[in-house]
Amino acid sequence: MGVVWHGTYLRYFEDGREAFGREYGMDYLEFFENGFFIPIVKSEIEHKGMVRYGDEIEITTTILPNEAAKIIFEYQIFNVTLNTLAATGRTTQVFMDAKTRELHLVVPQFFSEWRDKIFAE
Repeated sequence: MGVVWHGTYLRYFEDGREAFGREYGMDYLEFFENGFFIPIVKSEIEHKGMVRYGDEIEITTTILPNEAAKIIFEYQIFNVTLNTLAATGRTTQVFMDAKTRELHLVVPQFFSEWRDKIFAE
C-alpha cells in the first residue's frame, strides 16, 4: 500500500507531546521527579488524509486549558510533502502516584503553577 500504518499516528502524537514538553519546560522526567506518572486514558484520531512512507510531516501539539486533574493535548498532523492535513486528534492523561499507582484527583501543585504560567503567556 505504501502508506503509514494507522497505529503510527499515536507514535506521532507521542513525538508531539515530547517536543511540546521540551519547548515549554515540562517533559516526562519532570513529572517523574515530582513523583508522578501520567498515563494516557483516552486517545482519539480522525484520519483526514494519508501519509506515505518517506513523506515529510509536521506535528502541531497544543495543550487545552482545564481545571481538572488531567492533561488534554490536541494534535494536527500535516503532510508537508502532499500539502494536506493528514490527521487530527486528542489525548487525555491523568496523574498517577509513581509509588502507590493511585490516581490523583487534584492537580499537583508543580503542574498547576506551570500550567498557570503557560496560559498567562
